[in-house]
Amino acid sequence: MTIAGVSGLAGRYATALFELARDAGELDTIAGDLTTLKSLIDDSQDLRRLVRSPVFSREDQGKAMAAILEKANAAQLTQRFIGLVAAKRRLFALPGMIDAYMSLLAQHRGEVTAQVVSAHALDEGQMTALADALKNAAGRDVQIETRVDNEILGGLIVRMGSRMIDSSLRTKLTNLQVAMKEVG
Repeated sequence: MTIAGVSGLAGRYATALFELARDAGELDTIAGDLTTLKSLIDDSQDLRRLVRSPVFSREDQGKAMAAILEKANAAQLTQRFIGLVAAKRRLFALPGMIDAYMSLLAQHRGEVTAQVVSAHALDEGQMTALADALKNAAGRDVQIETRVDNEILGGLIVRMGSRMIDSSLRTKLTNLQVAMKEVG
């Protein structure tokens, strides 16, 4: 199964997990587990260190991940998969595997995913307007993943597939600064 945009180590592992989950009828369950796990990794510096650092033994990584997944009530397939990843010393690639799995799932559903970075959290009206605009541009429903980065000052940065639209105030100010240097 070759899926556009999913390749490399993370892509191979994600494809294997996706096919197992599809065959078991657990695509959404595994997606939920992976979303929870990604959130835990993003929110915990200690967990990020465990996943990325080669200092920890495969046994320690495996035990820690098993305990976390047990506590999170993850599906058996998820637990076995993460156990295998830990045993193969591939936890460093786990965030990429999760992203690749989500891409495979979105493609399977016929969805397009857009990553949106804004200076502040978008309200319901803004999300609806953004979803409508992206749907018109893509010609189908778009899943929106939002992230807040107050350093962009204002505006949005939207990535959808290989396209990126950067209308952030930070970029506009940087472009203005470059233009002013060229003039003076």
